[in-house]
Amino acid sequence: MRIVLVGIFALMGVVFGVWGYTYFTGGDLSSTASAKTYGAPFTLLDQKNRPITEAALRGHPSAVFFGFTHCPEVCPTTLFEMDGWLKELGDEGKNIRAYFVSVDPERDTPEVMDNYVSNVSDRITGITGKPEDIAAMAKSFGIYSKKVPLEGGDYTMDHTASVLLIGPSGDFEGTIAYQEDRKAALAKLKRLASES
Repeated sequence: MRIVLVGIFALMGVVFGVWGYTYFTGGDLSSTASAKTYGAPFTLLDQKNRPITEAALRGHPSAVFFGFTHCPEVCPTTLFEMDGWLKELGDEGKNIRAYFVSVDPERDTPEVMDNYVSNVSDRITGITGKPEDIAAMAKSFGIYSKKVPLEGGDYTMDHTASVLLIGPSGDFEGTIAYQEDRKAALAKLKRLASES
């Protein structure tokens, strides 16, 4: 009886181990490298109305921020900070590419994104697209966003306010929180840059 119980527990351990692995890696048992890749594949548009895919986040470190152009404070502050961090890093951060993904694609057309982002930085690329495609990308990156109605029929967007740090292989390397200490943010970006 004891041997049977040990066998059952061992089998349960294997089953739960396989289930846990497939759950947290998206079901791919074929490659440990793919288990590290953060976010699902996507096809969207950059601010110049050109197609952009997850390939843009490969081969170099990336800093990715999700926001919207009608954002009153968090988004412009974060974009200005990102531009400042990259300038302060100089050559040390030259391989880092930065992206601003709209969570409000209904208003944030490529033209709107281009005007907005170009006024802040030439190091940040704006990304937008169809609402359903943006929603799928945001979800796969663990980003929360929600339309919040305002008086008069207008709306704003509630969203995650952290900058995501992505390694050259597409692996998640951490976040920079909204209004995080400048020195801490720079230290994180330096570590990210060292992976290029």
